[in-house]
Amino acid sequence: MLTFFVVQYTKGLVDRFLARWLPTDLYAVIVASFILLTAQLAIGANPGDWRVYLLSIANGFLVAAAAGQMQRKAVEPPGQLKGNGEQKELGEEK
Repeated sequence: MLTFFVVQYTKGLVDRFLARWLPTDLYAVIVASFILLTAQLAIGANPGDWRVYLLSIANGFLVAAAAGQMQRKAVEPPGQLKGNGEQKELGEEK
């Protein structure tokens, strides 16, 4: 949830300066990894252990994917009507 909010609130600023070479999905992974790494170090993880960094990056992909799904559901809520007045089916694309 924190990743979702941080990416949403800072996306405009990042897009303005880094949009050419940093897609939003990759930015979300970086933010999620940083948040997870900070949390691990805050609870006393060994900063010299490479596994802390590897797990933070791997979990960052999962957290970023979940944040992306949250953003998609916020933009297109389930059960939203199509342009022709019909209700979208579950899993149906635009």
